[in-house]
Order: sequence, then structure tokens, then C-alpha cells
Amino acid sequence: MTDLDLRLVRYFTTVASHLHYGRAAAELHIAQPSLSRQISRLEAQVGARLFDRTRQGTRLTEAGEAFLPHARALVRSAQQATAAARAAARPTRITVGYTAGLIVTPVVRNLRHRHPDADVRTLHLKWNEPRQALLDRRVDAAITRLPLQTDGLDVTVLYDEPKMLLVPVGHRLAGKESVTLDDIEGEPIPRFPDPEWDAYWRVDPRPGGRPAPDGPSVETIEDKLEHIAAGQAVAIVPAALHTGGTRPDLTTVPLHGVEPSHVVVATRAADSSRLVAAFRVSAVTASSG
Repeated sequence: MTDLDLRLVRYFTTVASHLHYGRAAAELHIAQPSLSRQISRLEAQVGARLFDRTRQGTRLTEAGEAFLPHARALVRSAQQATAAARAAARPTRITVGYTAGLIVTPVVRNLRHRHPDADVRTLHLKWNEPRQALLDRRVDAAITRLPLQTDGLDVTVLYDEPKMLLVPVGHRLAGKESVTLDDIEGEPIPRFPDPEWDAYWRVDPRPGGRPAPDGPSVETIEDKLEHIAAGQAVAIVPAALHTGGTRPDLTTVPLHGVEPSHVVVATRAADSSRLVAAFRVSAVTASSG
């Protein structure tokens, strides 16, 4: 029975995510030749070649394709095991996650005031990370927006925020007092890989069942902003993500006739931590105030 080195397994999943040794090495903060040697060590442990490197680039072999889902599960299980042990050893620690445009400082400050013995930490999460970060125990609570898969979680709506239309400053709709979906009937909107998130933020289908116009595929908010600034798309965004102060080439217009965005607090279901319970109460109280 082969004992796999988890560090090497993590290196493998990183290379598999990029299919590029240089970018993977940069993310892992190691030299590329060293990364190549570590992958060779893992292949020796596994007993199969996991990557093919050709002039066209790096690709997974059939063995690599078969190994990848199990490797990711191993890394995830190790993270969960470590987090569970630390949580048990440090019952006075809580990590609060939050996504773009959402401010958790007042709630965190209140929690620290009420529980001065607690180690209260914060962690910024990407738009698609809150659920997995909670299940992996990287965070114990998250302030984020719907849509969010709620199975295995306790989710409470804190407040609503209006939606805006984000456009380049030279767009025909820039400067208007407000717009509706009819005004952007033919405007492409960037597409995200998560189907539920994509449908919600593109309002797809539109009232009457017509599909929303397709826009460029993106995986990050930064890529979305670049496409909009280049005049290739517009986007529906929550009001808190108004980027006028940080991107002078973009502006927002109030969007009427659509449901507001919902900001929520999410925690793991049946989490008995007193700090998690206290944070939930503090978040709900702050939102109602």
C-alpha cells in the first residue's frame, strides 16, 4: 500500500487546475524546476505518468484524469480534518468570511467587544467560495449574497440591496436616472460558470420567457469589469459594488423592475459554537438596526 505525500498531491491538483507548470509554480511560490521534480516524485509513488508535456502545452494523461477527483478529495479531506482539530482545540476562535462589497467590520467589532477572550478573524472570499469555505471549515460564518445552495447550511436573509446596471462611461445609458430590462434588451451580459448564479444575475429568462442575450464567459469579477470597460457587455450588479470610485471608466445606473439583491449570513447547519451563535445574533441585530 502506497503512502502518498499530501504536499505532492496538492502540487498535482494545482498543476491540473492551470495545466501550466509556470503558473502553478507561481501560485505555489516554488521554482518551476522544483515543481517538475515533485510531480515526478508523485508519479513514482502512484506508479503512473499523470501529465503529458508537449510543445502544445501540458495535459492530463488518462491516469491523471482518473487520479484528479480523488486527489482533490484527499486535499479537501485533509483541510477539513485540520480545521476540525483546530476548532476543537481552540473553542474561542471564529473566522468570518465575506464577499465583495460587503462590510463586516461593525459586526466583527461588536463580537470582539462582547467576547474579548475570542480570536475573531476575517477572510475575504471570492463570489463562488462561501458554501465550500463553510463546509471545508475555512470559515465558520459568511456574509454573502444569494443565490447560494443552502443544503447543509443555516442561511438567514439580513437585508436587501437594490440592483444597478454597470456600464462604461461612454455607454448610451450612462447618466440616465434609471433603466429597465427593456432598455437592455439586446445588451450582452457576461456569463459565469455557475448556472444558478448566472441565471440570477443575468435575469435569464427574462419576463415572458425570452432568453437574456449571451455575453463573454468570465470566471472572476475582475474579468467581468474588463469586458464592460471595453464596451463588450454590461452587467447587473448589487448597489454596494458601485465601482465609480475605483474605476473611472465605469459607472452605474439604477435598474428598476427587478427584485433586489439579498444579503445573507450563512453558517454550517447544527454548528453548536457559542461564537457562531453570537455572530449570527449580532449580524441580524445590526441589519435590523
